[in-house]
Order: sequence, then C-alpha cells, then structure tokens
Amino acid sequence: MKTLFAAALIVAASAFSAHAADWTVGSITVSDAFARATAGKASSGGSFLTIKNDGEADRLLAASADVGAKTELHTHIHEGDVMKMRQVDSIELPAKTTVALKPGGYHVMMMQLKAPLKKGESFPLELTFEKAGKLTVEVTIGGIGAKMSPEMDHSKMDHSKIDKSKSQK
Repeated sequence: MKTLFAAALIVAASAFSAHAADWTVGSITVSDAFARATAGKASSGGSFLTIKNDGEADRLLAASADVGAKTELHTHIHEGDVMKMRQVDSIELPAKTTVALKPGGYHVMMMQLKAPLKKGESFPLELTFEKAGKLTVEVTIGGIGAKMSPEMDHSKMDHSKIDKSKSQK
C-alpha cells in the first residue's frame, strides 16, 4: 500500500512540474506566460499571461522585452464590425482577483521585432506593477495561432498511460 501511495505522489508531482512556471512579487503571481510565433516578416508580436492578485488593488503599468524596439500594453476594441488594437496606459488588477491577458483582450505588444518569434524559444519580459514593483517572467513561444502557453496545452499530453479504471466509479 505504501508503494502504491509513493507511486501516486511521484505521478502527481510530475504532473505539476509540467505546469508552466509561476513568478511572484508582493501579492502578485504571474503564470502561463506565452507569445505566439510570428509569421514571415511580421514586425510585431503579442504576449499573454495570467495575473493573480492576492492583495489590495494594483495596476500593471508597463512591460519591457528586448525582442522588440518597443513594448506596450494593449487591448482589443470593437468599432462596428471591426476589431482594433489600442494601447492602454495601465491594466487594473482589482483586489483578490485574477486577470487574464489573452488573445482578443488585454495583451503585451512587442513592436519592431529584432527577429521572428520562433516556436519553442523563450524570452524574458519585465512587468512593472504600481504597488508590487517589477517582476521578470520567462515567456515561452508557442505556435502562430496558440491560445495558451505550450506548457498548458494538454491536448499534446500522452493520456494512454493514465489508469482510467481507478477514476471511474
């Protein structure tokens, strides 16, 4: 019985280690940082991440990445039937909430890229919070149409080794 329990702990630990890294400063935790690979001669690219605020209200004020000449905070807005990107001065992080920067919403835009963003590579991204201060996260580059961090894409996991008989009752 102890051997079975130990084996279960090892499997559980390895599942958690496959999860993307988390970075913390003050009451802010950032996870699931990823960017989309760029196609052809694209001169800009987007980064996405999840920000969990366990403390009082804060704001994301800025982002910086050496992969481009300019880095800005952006959002998408709808004007009629057209979706457009717009720079924002900051992103509100209400107390005790999680804010997702994701495709089609808030995101970090890197412009005048120095080189294409290539799937499988990564780069550091510095985030500046009004109260929590600065935090550097590692951004993993996924595919061109990625909707989540490559580490979080469970569709590529090998589910054949999961013992389904124990979970079905």
